Amino acid sequence: QLQLVESGGGLVQPGGSLRLSCAASGFTLDYYAIGWFRQAPGKEREGVSCISSSAVTTYYADSVKGRFTISRDNTKNTVYLQMNALKPEDTGVYYCAAAQRPMCNMRVVKLFATWGQGTQVTVSS
Repeated sequence: QLQLVESGGGLVQPGGSLRLSCAASGFTLDYYAIGWFRQAPGKEREGVSCISSSAVTTYYADSVKGRFTISRDNTKNTVYLQMNALKPEDTGVYYCAAAQRPMCNMRVVKLFATWGQGTQVTVSS
């Protein structure tokens, strides 16, 4: 069974940090771009970041550039999202998803065929 499992979410104060993990089981992530998406209550899902299969290419939404860093460790079959300088507007459920291709294209969400169950991130004082 192909599965992605996110972890690392939680409650953090503004300015704090969290590191999200996305672990795969049932398949290897080596050949797939991996994206992180988030959805806040009452808002549409937003593409946050993406990393190509080789990790050569990364993408960040303007709202997180300079604060978030995506990385991958194919030996551990895991992708990470380091989130620093968190803001209340970063609050939401964060999902990782595997694309059916090695390169990122966050504009075509349907290319992301396998999704995790999500992890809640709450930024609040």
